[in-house]
Amino acid sequence: MRAVVQRVREARVSVEGAVVSEIGEGLLVLLGVETGDTRDEMEWLCRKIANLRIFPDSEGQMNRSLLETGGRAIVVSQFTLLAATKKGNRPSYIRAAPPEEAIPLYEAFVALLQELLGLEVGTGEFGADMQVALVNDGPVTICIDSRRRE
Repeated sequence: MRAVVQRVREARVSVEGAVVSEIGEGLLVLLGVETGDTRDEMEWLCRKIANLRIFPDSEGQMNRSLLETGGRAIVVSQFTLLAATKKGNRPSYIRAAPPEEAIPLYEAFVALLQELLGLEVGTGEFGADMQVALVNDGPVTICIDSRRRE
């Protein structure tokens, strides 16, 4: 799994002009599921994101996690995070998991994050043409790969 984690002041996801998720301060997580990803990888990545110390403490240092701030999260499925660009100029998405494999892991990720945070986690709509709007705070943007554990 690959995730792009953005610390945001606000974020929202719309589908066909209708807002389906919206948060104030927190995290926007773009999540790509790769063929062969496991539940173990999903759980590791979810816990890593919930505990990332990327929010400022009283001294302005990034020492607080989403769990500590009580911030909200939106998780958006994004198969394009698995794009291979080595050959030519048209990305290949062959490494992205097919929907029957990706959807259960995506839904389990959202459910575990909700459990960890004790808050509802917003989502996009799997497979839909979504518009994602955000105000990146910092900016702080972190890329994480569960297979490399970094």
